[in-house]
Amino acid sequence: MAWILMKALTLGMIIGSALIIWKALMCMSGSESPVVVVVSGSMEPAFKRGDILFLYMSKDPIRAGHILVFNVDGRDIPLVHRVIEVHERQDTGEVDILTKGDSNLLDDRVLYAQDQLWLQRHHIMGRAIGFLPYAGWVTIILTEKPIIKYVLIGALGLLMII
Repeated sequence: MAWILMKALTLGMIIGSALIIWKALMCMSGSESPVVVVVSGSMEPAFKRGDILFLYMSKDPIRAGHILVFNVDGRDIPLVHRVIEVHERQDTGEVDILTKGDSNLLDDRVLYAQDQLWLQRHHIMGRAIGFLPYAGWVTIILTEKPIIKYVLIGALGLLMII
């Protein structure tokens, strides 16, 4: 009985440590999601599918050429694309941002919400400041092949019992 309690405590400490590390990364980066996985090839050759991006959110001005991760209303998965145009309103200081994937022929207006022509700062999750090549493939495989995820969870559960 004591070994079951010990294994449960160990699992709890692992999960708790992961959550603490994630929260610390959120605080340091200023982003709600400090790490994201590139899930499409739209940013090749800069980033390939499966690369992990590290994000930072700051008050610094957004400029053409910056690579942003942003949310679009009506989409579940954030997009990673390069800024191609920025318009700053002199009266309010607000910015309108237009993005495009490096390997896409057209800008992202077709990906934005209906009748939306520009991104605003509230859409931005962060600016890419670094990346780790191919390290996100585990996430992609677990998302695209749910059976592997269930087998892995079952195996981990079995290891807990043993």
